[in-house]
Amino acid sequence: MTNTRCKVKICGTTNIVDAQMAAEAEADYTGIVVEASVSERSVSVYHAAEIARFTKISTVVLIYNRPVDWIEKAVGKINPFALQLLGDETPDEIFRLKRVLSCEVWKSLFLPSDAGREFDARAINAKAKTYVDAGADALLFDTVDFGAGRARFGGTGKTSDWKLARQLIGDSKIPAFLAGGIRPENVKAAIENVRPFGIDLCSGVESEKGIRDRQRLNVLMQQVRVASNANSS
Repeated sequence: MTNTRCKVKICGTTNIVDAQMAAEAEADYTGIVVEASVSERSVSVYHAAEIARFTKISTVVLIYNRPVDWIEKAVGKINPFALQLLGDETPDEIFRLKRVLSCEVWKSLFLPSDAGREFDARAINAKAKTYVDAGADALLFDTVDFGAGRARFGGTGKTSDWKLARQLIGDSKIPAFLAGGIRPENVKAAIENVRPFGIDLCSGVESEKGIRDRQRLNVLMQQVRVASNANSS
């Protein structure tokens, strides 16, 4: 069987050095959060364009609840491989963006970090299908954490229920990523148990918030290769 390595997106990139580090480690995508008040790793459109210009791997721009015209202008300045929508964007907005953008459009969906919390897999599967039908190129199943008195969507450092994630990812008709709490210590198990098209992480390879750790990143990529080889055998 031909080995196809699980794709790796290293997100929360805040500077050129960290973007180049992801490329040197042979990650597939570098993610940049752009002007999103919900993220401590957010950068300006100008800075995102600078980071994207100096990295050799595909850039994914993450945007949260912005109007279509604002997104179109930002994407035009940054020129990413893909746009990832993090908020409450509707399937209609996906459809409209696909008509005006030349890059791919990805959509994040969120699973509770607490496996004991009631979860309607059918509902989120139906929701995912509406985005696929609207033209989304990829889905990302991330974690929502309901601690600290408010819901935090993504960037939680917590895993979701991987059994449910595997079901949703297995049902997806387009590439689907697993995100949320992935780190060098558990990435092999994540790939082997969930079997996603790709994995997406941020805090798992940081030395501090917004600063990448080269050693942890290299260990992660080594574990990804081991897991991918195991899955292909």
